[in-house]
Amino acid sequence: MPSIDIAVLDQTIHGMSAREYRDTLAERVPSQTVKLVATPSEYAERLPEARIITGFEIDAETVDQASNLELFACTFAGTDHLPLDAFAANDVQVTNASGVHGPNAAEQVLAYVLSFARGLDHGWAQSQAGTWSHYQADELYESTVTVVGMGSIGGAIIDRFGPFGVELIGVRNSPSKGGAADEVVGIEQVPEVLPRTDYLVLACPLTEQTAQLVDETALERLPPGSVVVNIARGKVVDTDALCTALQTNELRGAALDVTDPEPLPDGHPLWSHDNCLITPHNAGHTPRYWERMTDIIAENLDRLETDEPLRNLAP
Repeated sequence: MPSIDIAVLDQTIHGMSAREYRDTLAERVPSQTVKLVATPSEYAERLPEARIITGFEIDAETVDQASNLELFACTFAGTDHLPLDAFAANDVQVTNASGVHGPNAAEQVLAYVLSFARGLDHGWAQSQAGTWSHYQADELYESTVTVVGMGSIGGAIIDRFGPFGVELIGVRNSPSKGGAADEVVGIEQVPEVLPRTDYLVLACPLTEQTAQLVDETALERLPPGSVVVNIARGKVVDTDALCTALQTNELRGAALDVTDPEPLPDGHPLWSHDNCLITPHNAGHTPRYWERMTDIIAENLDRLETDEPLRNLAP
C-alpha cells in the first residue's frame, strides 16, 4: 500500500486554492491518504507513490516516474494539453472535469443574453451616471437561440433556456444523437441556421471544424439585431471580423468570456466597443468546483476497484 493514495498538485484554478481541494477530498474519502504536492522535493518524493494524481498540468517525465499511478484526474474539461502518449505508455487512465462547469457556465450565458434582451447594459450605465430616463427594451420570449456544442455545458445551457419560450437550435457533430433542443443540426449546417438566429451561443471545443467558425461570412449571415456569446475558445471567432461587425452595428452586441488573443491586451479594439461585454474567462468559476471534482474522483475510486469504465474518461 503506497503511503499516498491521492496527490493533489498545488495548481490554483479561478483563484481557488488547491489546499482547499485537498481538504475537500480528504473529508469526502477518509479511507484515502490525500496529500498536497507543491515543491520540487515533494514532486520527487510523493508522486512516485501516488495511485491518483489530480491537477491540470503534468509533464511526461513526471508521468514516467510515477510508478504506482493508475489515474490522472484532470481539473480542466480539456485534456489535449496533457502528455497523453506518456499516460498511454504507462497504462494510466485520464479523466476530465466535464460537467463541473455546467450550471455556472449556463447561468453566465443566460445572464449575458437577458442583459442584452432587456437592455440592462443601458440601464446600468444610466444608474452609474445617476440618470432617470426611460429606454426601450426587447423580450427574450419567442427569440431563436442557437447553441453550438451540446456537451455537458451546451446541454446545461439548453436546459436553462427551455422555460423562456424560445426556439432552441442545437449544433453538434452527430445530430442523430438528438438532444433537448427543438432542432438539432450538424456543424456543417451552421450557415443555414444563422439567418434565423437572434442569439448565437458558442460552447464548443476548439477543433479544425470550429476554428474561425464565426468569421466574416458567418457574421454577415446573422440578423442585424443578433448577439454573439462566446464561452468556448477565443479562436472559434474571427476577432477582426467581430470588431468590424460591432463597429458598423451589424450586430446588437457580443458577450465574450474568451478572446483571441487571451488575455486581451490593453488598447485592443474590443475594449472600445460599448456593445461588447468582456469577462476574463470567468464562466468556469463556481464555489462548488472542488466539490464537483471530488464527486468524480470518489466515484472513480469505486470503479477502479471493480474495473468498471471510469466516469469522465477522456477521449
